Amino acid sequence: MAEEIASAAVCGLALYAALGFAFALAFAAEGAAALDPNARGASLGFRVLIVPGAAALWPFLLRRWLRGERTVPTERNAHRAAAAR
Repeated sequence: MAEEIASAAVCGLALYAALGFAFALAFAAEGAAALDPNARGASLGFRVLIVPGAAALWPFLLRRWLRGERTVPTERNAHRAAAAR
């Protein structure tokens, strides 16, 4: 039983990683520039650097890309709230 659960978990993780890597390649080529105006015209080095992060965070990036969110979200934390006061 435990072996089946471990096998299913590993298969799920492998599927997540495979989908993430495929998404990351497309995102590095087109999506980054679509979401962030600062990424337009970025170098190949930048695109290679964002592939691991895009592969890991692909569900969040895919949602933003599909929604067409074109602006970089503003970080909300205690420091920004204190500075705004």
